Amino acid sequence: MALIVQKYGGTSVANIEKIENVARRVARTKEGGNEVVVVLSAMAGETDRLIQLARKASEQPVDREFDALISTGEQVTITLLAMVLQRMGYAAKSFLGSQVKVHTDRSFTKARIVKVDTEAMTRELKRGVVVVVAGFQGVDPDGNITTLGRGGSDTSAVALAAALKADRCDIYTDVDGVYTTDPNIYHKARKLKKISYDEMLELASAGAKVLQHRSVELAKIYGVPLFVKSSFTDDDGTLVTMEDKDMEKEVVSGVTYDRNQAKVTVVHVPDRPGIAARLFTPLSDENIPVDMIIQNASVEGFTDLTFTVARKDIRDVQRMVDKVCVEIGATGVEYDENISKVSIVGVGMKSHAGVASRMFTALASEGINILMISTSEIKVSCVIESKYTELAVRVLHDAFGLENDH
Repeated sequence: MALIVQKYGGTSVANIEKIENVARRVARTKEGGNEVVVVLSAMAGETDRLIQLARKASEQPVDREFDALISTGEQVTITLLAMVLQRMGYAAKSFLGSQVKVHTDRSFTKARIVKVDTEAMTRELKRGVVVVVAGFQGVDPDGNITTLGRGGSDTSAVALAAALKADRCDIYTDVDGVYTTDPNIYHKARKLKKISYDEMLELASAGAKVLQHRSVELAKIYGVPLFVKSSFTDDDGTLVTMEDKDMEKEVVSGVTYDRNQAKVTVVHVPDRPGIAARLFTPLSDENIPVDMIIQNASVEGFTDLTFTVARKDIRDVQRMVDKVCVEIGATGVEYDENISKVSIVGVGMKSHAGVASRMFTALASEGINILMISTSEIKVSCVIESKYTELAVRVLHDAFGLENDH
């Protein structure tokens, strides 16, 4: 007997027929002699609908009330799945994040999980019950409902799997695995049989939509084997696991992109200690992540400082940076939302030279100008004009021969 956590995304539970399909998959897993915990997202489009309602009710809704509202979508799907399973003759019980409990910090709309209580789930599993848990949500120390941000149901599922010491966590979605790039962008994209936690983490943080990056972080920390599978086929999917020697043979495993980017350049900044802290501390205090940061060489005691943030955060960033710009005596601030980030990822980069050069040459051959560059041990990212995004993805995919199963 294995303990298996299954997570189903919004497209997998978009209507009753699809929820019945999920129930049949859960039933097959249960019939195999396994204990099953199911984590569900809201129906496809439901969270967006609730967000629109909130915006109509108030231009700037209070975060506490906002979370209380948008968390209701998952309550619908978990109760419907429990009802269908019960109709099929299986014992099932639904739980909200606050009932499990999934303890989080107080950061409404982007809360982080602190710990997960397992007592209620373990008790029901021992009784043979299928435990159905609402993803994307938790409860803060004051008893308020919190949400984990976009893709938070993946994080919920991995956190539950880690807390329960599950044998594996299956992430069911509308794609049948992790590909070398977005198949909607390039027909030569190839499904990977397995990928390392580090590669998947870099792909997710660089824009790949298959898994939420915080879920991969948790899986790596606690050694939870992740399978990315389709809700609509019986394919094996992609295993996300520990790095092995075979993975190092491929220099690059994938190409990804992120259009949700904006560039901020603070012009003519006094080059003295504490200025960078003055700029970035307000963003940190508001839980706004900063991605790339580049500071030009100082000329006569002044420099330009450029960084990128998520496009959705640009209005809040503008409000804070414009204020700090005046306080520190910078000349001005330039904002550019017409950019994208393209990235190549692969553990093989650690043992192969010339990877970045190959990337830059491939982009230059198509006249694509690089605005910013960022590197890690297994990733190279470039900021480019957004109009070149799809071309850049195809060019890089070809440059590294990713259509071939090495």
